[in-house]
Amino acid sequence: MGINTERDIEANLQIGPTDTGMVRLFIDAGELEIPMDFSPEEAEEIASEIMAAARAAAASRG
Repeated sequence: MGINTERDIEANLQIGPTDTGMVRLFIDAGELEIPMDFSPEEAEEIASEIMAAARAAAASRG
């Protein structure tokens, strides 16, 4: 299993600030809920990685 393995799992993603100054990624997949908290600096690094991946995916499509 890896990043290129497709799954038939439906999930919702919510992103927002917490009242403690963290950035939360909240994944809801039916009975499974995964809250992931990051510092603002970590969240900015993750956002940069997502943007880089989006550019690479767009470039590979032609």
